[in-house]
Amino acid sequence: MASQQPNRSSAADRTDRSPVEKAAMAVSVVFLLVGILGFIPGITSDYDQMSFAGHESEAMLLGIFQVSILHNIVHLLFGVVGLALSRTPSGARNFLIGGGVVYLLLFVFGLLVDHDSSANFVPVNDADNWLHLLLGIGMIALGMLDRRRDTTTATAH
Repeated sequence: MASQQPNRSSAADRTDRSPVEKAAMAVSVVFLLVGILGFIPGITSDYDQMSFAGHESEAMLLGIFQVSILHNIVHLLFGVVGLALSRTPSGARNFLIGGGVVYLLLFVFGLLVDHDSSANFVPVNDADNWLHLLLGIGMIALGMLDRRRDTTTATAH
């Protein structure tokens, strides 16, 4: 009598993840880590100066990136959404490309907004702007992983 094997077809149990799924998962874990680190005094300097939102927050993650409670929560949510979407190739691609576009828009926002104005609600500083540019480009590039193989496989069949 054959033994019953548990159904391993669910995305959560797969060990054969595509490169884009692995990339989305890695990016998501980094977002979660950054969100958590933003709430740890010492790793975040001037922690006692952190505000919920806005440019008044003087807290600096790693002494470089201006953060607020809202900023940290957004990182955590981005990480959770990314982990959920990284379970399928299309979800991972959507997370990486869509998230990359969001970060490029945030880069443009950071260039246009006066960092000392109430419009700087995220908050962002020059270091954040450069990081957002690199994140946007990097996430979009990662979201394109396997695109060539997908089209090659489709035309070969």
